[in-house]
Amino acid sequence: MMGLPPATATTTQQLPVLSRAQVAQHNTAKSVWLIVRNKVYDVSQFMFDHPGGEELLLQYGGQDVTAVMQDELEHLHSDSAYDMLDEYCVGVLSPSDNGNDDKKHSTLSSASSTSSPTKQNGAPTSVTNGSSNLAVKRPFIDYTKPMLIQMLRSDYSKAYYLEQVHIPRHTHGSAPLFGPWYLEMLSLTPWWVIPIVWIPLWSLSIYIAANRIGITAVAQLMPLGVLLWSFIEYTLHRFVFHVEEILPDHRVALSLHFVLHGIHHFLPMDRMRLVMPPALSIALAYGLWCFFSMFLPLNLCFGLATGVIPGYFGYDLIHYYLHHGRPFAEHLREMKSYHLDHHYKDANLGYGITSKLWDRVFGTVLW
Repeated sequence: MMGLPPATATTTQQLPVLSRAQVAQHNTAKSVWLIVRNKVYDVSQFMFDHPGGEELLLQYGGQDVTAVMQDELEHLHSDSAYDMLDEYCVGVLSPSDNGNDDKKHSTLSSASSTSSPTKQNGAPTSVTNGSSNLAVKRPFIDYTKPMLIQMLRSDYSKAYYLEQVHIPRHTHGSAPLFGPWYLEMLSLTPWWVIPIVWIPLWSLSIYIAANRIGITAVAQLMPLGVLLWSFIEYTLHRFVFHVEEILPDHRVALSLHFVLHGIHHFLPMDRMRLVMPPALSIALAYGLWCFFSMFLPLNLCFGLATGVIPGYFGYDLIHYYLHHGRPFAEHLREMKSYHLDHHYKDANLGYGITSKLWDRVFGTVLW
């Protein structure tokens, strides 16, 4: 999926005319240009965020990828992929190089411009038909202004909200959620906070469990705890974060959904909202502890916690890495494409983050 960040208005009159020979020179990791629909895009800054990996962009660097982006065997691209192109537009292809006369070139350029979203108060309002299962963009939240108050004051129906919140938008930095800076801080979490908070708690859990049940039992229960977390991860993502079927059709309920998970689908590349804020994750951990301790022996809970905790913070870090990292292992490269397909193609499938295990078990694999 060749998704690229937010669209800005560009016109062919403002852009330089470039030849294929000029574009072909930009095919290295330092400078990668692509041709799409007779426009030229410099995707160098986006290369390492590309869902399909930087290798694919380098493979086609300096070339026309219009057909590649529409090729089902290569990887069919969603509306959002085209939606995000304009910011990286650096020129138009010379009419003599695109094989069309000036009139046809003008028509193609015009069509390309209209395929990019127009904006209403900073929010995209329309896109072309594409290949994903996502709907068409319509007027929705203005991500240049505090978003929660917009949700609370909105009159969106549940169906309209769920349709639009699952269509990814992109913006530089983090869009305001609450407004005041001291409240914004509560919703913004850099990835490195997770190990700082959770590694000491994991160490404490091992110490307590070892004293209660012995280090041998801890070593046996830790892998089971990791497996248990993988099931919790799937369950939370599918039945709590994507609670759409039983979500009340009320602005307060929709606003809570937006804060809990909707904002992540709305702005999936926001670096500061990819890991769970510690206050929320600790509250969630407490709820899980109370739940499992109701029917499991306390010592077993302590033993399982030594695996659940690293399972959780590993999941959170992997989630961040899948969005913004450069996966070195085949499994992580596969999961990067898999998870970003969940965002850009079908939010109702592909709930696994660290693996497809439970998607396979419950029949929700995103193919």
